[in-house]
Amino acid sequence: MSGKLKEGRERISSVQSTQQITKAMKMVSAAKLRRAQDAIVQMRPYADKLNKMLVNILSNLEAGASTVYNEARESENVLIVVVTSNRGLCGAFNSNIIKAAESRIENQYARQKESGKLNLLCIGKKGYEHFEKLNKKGANIPLIKDYVALFEDLSFDNVALLAKKLISRFEKGNYDVIEVAYGQFKNAAVQLPLVEKLLPVESNNTDSESPNMHRAEYIFEPDTHGLLKTLIPSILQTTFYKFLLDTHASEHGARMTAMDKATENADELMKDLKITYNKARQEAITSELSEIVGGAAALEG
Repeated sequence: MSGKLKEGRERISSVQSTQQITKAMKMVSAAKLRRAQDAIVQMRPYADKLNKMLVNILSNLEAGASTVYNEARESENVLIVVVTSNRGLCGAFNSNIIKAAESRIENQYARQKESGKLNLLCIGKKGYEHFEKLNKKGANIPLIKDYVALFEDLSFDNVALLAKKLISRFEKGNYDVIEVAYGQFKNAAVQLPLVEKLLPVESNNTDSESPNMHRAEYIFEPDTHGLLKTLIPSILQTTFYKFLLDTHASEHGARMTAMDKATENADELMKDLKITYNKARQEAITSELSEIVGGAAALEG
């Protein structure tokens, strides 16, 4: 019986220690979430407005004007940027993004995968570790790991360097399509795994031809081609930065929610363990009293 009581005390102590860790991690994630949420909330309206302006410009280009950035090509060489976190303990956050990327590969780019023309650029260790394991099992998907640790310095200048390289590779024809799998931040409890196209930029030509659609008139100075060559990459860099800020905020929201749930589960487990421990202690006391009473009765007899 003493062994059972000792085991109960050890389990209660273990759950208490775990609960202290989950509480601390929840507080740390909550503090980081506030900063990350402020960053994406401030960036999102600016990035969305720029993106709408970009689509509007490309949709209303005159007949003689064109740009490589909305050039529709045969999807032979494809790059998918998979943005996950460096650390775990954030529920299904990383696995949902990875599943979204895998679903896009299987549904749209299976042919490119088989021919070796599908490349993955991983930002965040969790995504890279997952696809590296798949490659060891025979998936043979080319992985670019140079930017796995990009979240360690999530500044616009640092992210823009990568965005410029991706844009340059698209311009040169190294990639025909570039897409980004990331987690879109809604709130601390909701993060949406999405896969969005970065290049080529999709224009709404059908909408612009509608009689009810307002056609935006732009005056380009000094010339249309020169301005678009500078303007569009700048907007794409901002869009790419938004993808990373979204994922960064989503990670901390998911981890805070997961640690909060773990703390609640620890509370429930503690209640059950204490009830079990108290029952075992009562049984031990009753057993000892029975032995004392039995011994006294034997002496009297």
